[in-house]
Amino acid sequence: MLVAGVDSSTQSTKVVLCQAEDGAVVGRGSAPHPPGTEADPAAWWAALQRAGDGLLDRAAAVGVAGQQHGMIVLDGDGVVIRPALLWNDLRSAAAAAELVSEMGGPQWWASHAGSVPTASFTVTKLRWLAEHEPASAERAAAVLLPHDWLTWRLRGGPGERSPLVTDRGDASGTGYFSPAAGTWLPDLATAAIGHPLRLPRVAGPAEVLGQTGWGAAVSAGTGDNMGAALGLGLRPGDLAVSIGTSGTAFAVSQVPAADPSGAVAGFADATGRFLPLVCTINAGLVLSATASLLSTDLDGLSALALAAEPGAGGITLLPYLDGERTPDRPAATGVLRGLTTQNATRENLARAAVEAVLASLADAADLLTGQEAADAQPAPRRVLLDRRRRAIGRGMPDSAGHLLLTGPGARAGRIRGPRRRPPGGVGAGRHPRSARVAGAIGRHLCRPGAARDP
Repeated sequence: MLVAGVDSSTQSTKVVLCQAEDGAVVGRGSAPHPPGTEADPAAWWAALQRAGDGLLDRAAAVGVAGQQHGMIVLDGDGVVIRPALLWNDLRSAAAAAELVSEMGGPQWWASHAGSVPTASFTVTKLRWLAEHEPASAERAAAVLLPHDWLTWRLRGGPGERSPLVTDRGDASGTGYFSPAAGTWLPDLATAAIGHPLRLPRVAGPAEVLGQTGWGAAVSAGTGDNMGAALGLGLRPGDLAVSIGTSGTAFAVSQVPAADPSGAVAGFADATGRFLPLVCTINAGLVLSATASLLSTDLDGLSALALAAEPGAGGITLLPYLDGERTPDRPAATGVLRGLTTQNATRENLARAAVEAVLASLADAADLLTGQEAADAQPAPRRVLLDRRRRAIGRGMPDSAGHLLLTGPGARAGRIRGPRRRPPGGVGAGRHPRSARVAGAIGRHLCRPGAARDP
């Protein structure tokens, strides 16, 4: 039996067709998304059709993992009211601060919703809509996340009057869901937009929601980070660090997280467990922007970075090019310091960009392990660097893969795929060649005394 896994990320849609029995990849396709921090969901649907051409209609089952947090508001007829606001659209930063204050502060949010909302969270985007586009807010009858909407469309969408459904993993990133209780907090959505909204039913893990027009079973799907954890087969004691458009550090847990500092998001995963996660806005796009600045591509950036010495000759990049979520500095911009006539080389600039992304993710991993210690969770035994999603850009080489690190002061291990890829999983499978940019980051991470503070 053939099954299809769909990854609808920020920059593109990827479809992988696999054999259900052993996960062997039969075919794959991809299609780009429009740039920007808001998008017409119809563009994602069109990308899914292109990426899945000749693949989806061969699948007996389909599952979608999508970028988290994006706000899609529908009217009473199921029509999209305005372009979706994406997770990396930070215009709702003021709304986030308002909501945190109105509802009793960070501790209240952490204990009730599992996370202290920043501008990435859906609930803040609902408040922004109410304040800046009141006519659109008044029309809003329901709200969906990107993976919810695509799953709905696969099952027929408004034409078939298909019910709205999500899963607990993606729901946990809205800001109006309780991961611990597994239930919506509808009063929070109402408080954000000013009137009640129809929220999708929360499906159980591995639930089949219905069928596509060609008769394939449709799974509940999940958010992209939850899909990555599932595809990697994470177990307690594993720490995953992922470099895509965003940077993330996450782990699976048997107990819900509730971090009042707001650094660690207390998400649910796709299996019935929990997924404490730290996310940065700036990761892959920092590397893409630096490559463009140096008139090269990502392979060229990798080669340049590896040709420079650790420390980039004294150049330090603060990588908050598009504002930042961790730390919560939505108005921040990037800063390049330490530049002299002696160290102003392409190699050092490339290395500084790689080290900046690494230092940011190392901080994210430290925050996560600190939260795990506070929750009496086991210390990480191994760290996996996940590069399979190719979210950095359409030019990401197929050599991108995983760097496995083991133990304290770990040394770089072999780039490899997950231990076991579930059939139809989000991952794109094993890669035969060593990762270049990922390798540069991994080597720096493993180097004793490597700089960690951007």
